[in-house]
Amino acid sequence: MLGLVGTIPEESFPLTCGRTLLKEGQIHLENRSIAVNRGTPALIAAAAETLNYLGSSAPFCYLVGDIGSGEGSKQLYKHLTAGIRESSFTTLALHYFQPDVALFKEMLQEIRAMAVQPTLIADAGFMYVAKMGGDAAHFDLFTPDAGELAYLADEEAPHPFYTRGFILHDHNEVPDLIERAYRHNNAAAFLLVKGASDYLANKDGILAKIDQPKEEVLEAIGGTGDTLTGIVSALIATGMEIEEAAVRAARVNRLAGLYAKPTPATQIDELIKQIPRALSEVLSDNERNKTGEESGAV
Repeated sequence: MLGLVGTIPEESFPLTCGRTLLKEGQIHLENRSIAVNRGTPALIAAAAETLNYLGSSAPFCYLVGDIGSGEGSKQLYKHLTAGIRESSFTTLALHYFQPDVALFKEMLQEIRAMAVQPTLIADAGFMYVAKMGGDAAHFDLFTPDAGELAYLADEEAPHPFYTRGFILHDHNEVPDLIERAYRHNNAAAFLLVKGASDYLANKDGILAKIDQPKEEVLEAIGGTGDTLTGIVSALIATGMEIEEAAVRAARVNRLAGLYAKPTPATQIDELIKQIPRALSEVLSDNERNKTGEESGAV
């Protein structure tokens, strides 16, 4: 079962937990409807579309409103700490959150006490707090963009705001930042770096680079990184190995963007609607490749 954790920028949105239903561009959680836009809602919608296509159960979500004060995030930390040990998640993806190292460590201790350890995925705020607390190695996958990767690569920065300028400079290419993040133990077992080209890496180096199809317009559309995290989380939750899931998810995300025929006005929900079509193509390609390998084709 896939668990998704995050916040939405609505101060009055209460702590809400349950399985999600994606219908007519809205996420339905308990008795509430949430518009699909960038951030955690985009991640949830992408994961839900992926799981639905694969015939798997919908993700179980934990959501709370937080506009930056951290109060909602604190509620969610405490709620997870109190009950996560009894859950049966095989994969847990942690998204936008206000970092609180002390509360995070309490929650992580409970996760590590679970009878069966879930695959742990972090994006955005949860990568930040994992690095701040020296706990990045407890995670199986981080999904940073290049800017977030620069923070992971800076062994001295206590917060993303203080990432040193020389690390942010353009001459520091993604492979260099990946190497630096691993050298200083600030990366998960795998990194899926989102950008004009997507990179999959581990401590041994770059495992894959995915840069096709390329739609330059997508770079200006907010939420494409969130959808990638949602897709890869869902694929891993169905039992796919992390390395394969990451490469497939990057291809699906890119194809969905292509099929959405984006313009600068395109919204992220238009890409999400194309995920089933992209999954069909990528997973069919996967089966054809396996057949070719088994028959000795090249």
